[in-house]
Amino acid sequence: MSKAIEMHEKWRGKIEMKVRAEVGTKAELAIAYTPGVAEPCLEIQKDVNRSFDLTRRWNTVAVVTDGTAVLGLGDIGPEAGMPVMEGKAALFKVFGDVDAIPLCIKSKDPEEIARTVYLLSGSFGGVNLEDIAAPACFEVEKRLKELCDIPIFHDDQHGTGIVVLAGLVNALKLVKKDKTRVKVVISGAGAAGCAISEILFADGFTDITLINREGIVQADKKHTSDRLNVLAQKTNKSKTKGGLAEAMVDADVFIGVSAPGILTKEMAQTMAKDAIVFACANPIPEIMPNIAKEAGVRVIATGRSDFENQINNVQAFPGIFRGALDARAKDITTEMQIAASYAISSLVADSELKEDYIIPSALDMRVPKAVAEAVRKAAKQ
Repeated sequence: MSKAIEMHEKWRGKIEMKVRAEVGTKAELAIAYTPGVAEPCLEIQKDVNRSFDLTRRWNTVAVVTDGTAVLGLGDIGPEAGMPVMEGKAALFKVFGDVDAIPLCIKSKDPEEIARTVYLLSGSFGGVNLEDIAAPACFEVEKRLKELCDIPIFHDDQHGTGIVVLAGLVNALKLVKKDKTRVKVVISGAGAAGCAISEILFADGFTDITLINREGIVQADKKHTSDRLNVLAQKTNKSKTKGGLAEAMVDADVFIGVSAPGILTKEMAQTMAKDAIVFACANPIPEIMPNIAKEAGVRVIATGRSDFENQINNVQAFPGIFRGALDARAKDITTEMQIAASYAISSLVADSELKEDYIIPSALDMRVPKAVAEAVRKAAKQ
């Protein structure tokens, strides 16, 4: 039996309910439940926003999946996704003091998923979408933003984008390159790849080339989602044809959210001087750090905890939701996301910045506090 199975059998769940109210006496019971509980009920009936003051809704997030894109395991079903959702809920609590409840939905219909979450949304202060395959994840997020008046955040997209931007800000500072002049290649045009492209464009990057299974994403071709069709009009400004090998020539930055081993040493050798590689496929990155270094890459980051410069969404989502909930935000805007990125990057002082330290550790407890404060300020603005 593996250690993971042994511990999951021991835990029998990574989260549990904690009672905050005293109910040990008749007087306490009369306040927490009937008849006293009728008073807050009537307050909320008059003004539904009072539910954030009189219940735990203000600090409760739904972690929603349909089980179609769980880790690197693919479509394993909602029940099989539950250990990941519980783990996510545990990270929410430890790093953001946010109460998170897994909702594993037995449907692959985006409208049905969105409708289900909307019908339950009165119980929550926010919704974290997780491990829903593209393009359905785009549709679910879009529909929920139309239906709900609480923050909707797809972590596989926006959490990844936030942390990638944070690391990239410092990597570019280290190699002394300007974001408006670097050539960025992104391998993977699914949820994460699209979101990374969007946040980089929003922050001022201008030259991005997207790669999917068919090669370089071209503007003159119809793609699998409206979102990708929009990005196709903005990316590949040089109108390069071909695949990853052709795109990598003279690239300053490679960001991989795709498949193991697809970036070869030979491709990396064609990159510009002082190249930056974020190979985030898990558990096997697009290129191993030692091979990237041999190819002349200056800065290498991966999604793995056993290598330096880990790109990990836990650096983003607990603080994002902590700040959004505290600000009573109705949405998590691009401005809030960029503010979170710069809050993360700012925790590595210029004097500390080096090739193997461009981003703080995922376990650095300064991160969620800094992110929450930046998000709160951005939300108020």
